[in-house]
Amino acid sequence: MENEYEKDHQHVEEPYINGSKEANNYTDDMEGGLEMPERTLQRQLKNRHIAMISIGGVIGTGLFLGTANSLKNGGPLGLLLGYAIMGSIVFAVMNCLGEMISFLPVPGGHIKLAERLVDPALGFAMGWNYWYNWVIVLPAELSAAAVLIGYWTNGSINNAVWITLCLIVVVTINMFGARAYGEAEFWFASIKILTIVGLIILGIIIAAGGGPSHVATGVQYWKNPGPFVQYEGIPGALGQFLGFFSVLINAAFSYIGTEIVAIAAGEAANPRKNIPKAIKKVYIRICLFYILGTFIIGLLVSSADPRLGSSAGAGTAASSPFVIAIEDAGIPVLPSIINACLLTSAWSAASSDLYTSSRALFGLSVSGSAPKIFRKVNRFGLPYLALALSVAFSLLAYMAVSKNAWVVFNYFGNMTSICGLITWCGIAITYLRFHSGMTKQNIDRTTLPYRSPLGAFGGWYVLVSLCIILFFSGWEVFLAGHWDTSTFITTYLPIPFAFILYFGYKLVKRTKIIPVQDIDFVTGVREFDDEVDEEPPTTVLGKFFNAL
Repeated sequence: MENEYEKDHQHVEEPYINGSKEANNYTDDMEGGLEMPERTLQRQLKNRHIAMISIGGVIGTGLFLGTANSLKNGGPLGLLLGYAIMGSIVFAVMNCLGEMISFLPVPGGHIKLAERLVDPALGFAMGWNYWYNWVIVLPAELSAAAVLIGYWTNGSINNAVWITLCLIVVVTINMFGARAYGEAEFWFASIKILTIVGLIILGIIIAAGGGPSHVATGVQYWKNPGPFVQYEGIPGALGQFLGFFSVLINAAFSYIGTEIVAIAAGEAANPRKNIPKAIKKVYIRICLFYILGTFIIGLLVSSADPRLGSSAGAGTAASSPFVIAIEDAGIPVLPSIINACLLTSAWSAASSDLYTSSRALFGLSVSGSAPKIFRKVNRFGLPYLALALSVAFSLLAYMAVSKNAWVVFNYFGNMTSICGLITWCGIAITYLRFHSGMTKQNIDRTTLPYRSPLGAFGGWYVLVSLCIILFFSGWEVFLAGHWDTSTFITTYLPIPFAFILYFGYKLVKRTKIIPVQDIDFVTGVREFDDEVDEEPPTTVLGKFFNAL
């Protein structure tokens, strides 16, 4: 049966292959004289893969390690509020994205949606911004994995060895295509889930005095040193607000990556059923993992603890608030186990970085915004040349071996967090146009595979909130005695650069913003209508993961 939006828009559809008109390029078959469709991505990711990719994007090392500085700067209440408020923004981002990508699960994800629903120039700017983000984060994650291994080796073995081993693991996973990536991410994310759930349960036990030391921390750290921290000793409400705001910015960086599921949608089986399932459970993950997790952290460790943010053990389990609490409770061995879990998290992140950057480059190529050579796909559905270029950038991880070179690399790496927030702004802009187009063309949103409960408000909430955060993201350099030119540049340079990409492309290609009444909501839509859902999980563990 045709959907209402198809009845009202009887356009002649162009043939689609796997959800992408641009991917439907034809080449001459020299032997048969027939035109055969060029290979494109294959829908190999199942429901459980999509679910775990979505969860893996939410749970990062920021929850395990990044919360240390956040607790130190903001206090237990500042920590909780910062992650809760940013969690609400992420919830809105994912609902905006979920409504669009469930309707049009095309290769390139939100990059392609921006081109189709707003302006090709926006797709160009978002695409290259997104590719840069993940292709630079990739070597940083490989270096982080090497540092985590150093927790056991104490630097006795050169980090280049560990970087090489981690790189081999990550490249091998991605060389076998989307299914191998999805399978690896399923198990990596499973480890992360079990780790954080276990830490939350253990944290509750320790806070109640159930640890070997039998010291019940309760809410004592909320009373002394207090719920907030006077940031940099600044007195009064201003100091407390600045501490909270520093947490808010750190939390934003911790959540970056939740949108990866949109890129995976281009290779998802049954995307109109599986993507909404993943999106609907985002709030559960945010509440369970981040809000509950940060609340427990505030019970376990004092914001005045000198081990928070200490350079000793930085980047390893030793700097985690959970590990600090475990050590104080007198529980041996667990820190090493947590470090091992963090190592798998770093592998997971690096694997996702490589997958995302290669698919982003493929999407750019399909749209004509990158050289055509990167749209080449082998018979297994792998964009091997896009993957190869992304792998080449991963070699930047070896700069970590040289301190001077790593300082230079960090200048580029520091910009990736801002690039992630710019991506979310682009998603919000795209959704607002999507919503306006639906309204203008009298399309009932209740007919969509997934409808955001926030509607246009969600898009505006994301856009306004992130614009404020982006504008003030480098506020610390303006404090007396804190000016740092490199920090200022790396914090704010991505913002004008995004505008340069957008307006530069418009100037060269003479593109125009698509009028809302002309947005195409028909082409390629029918391909995803006749889908068969997968069998639900039957094992206890499968049902547990499916519920998250």
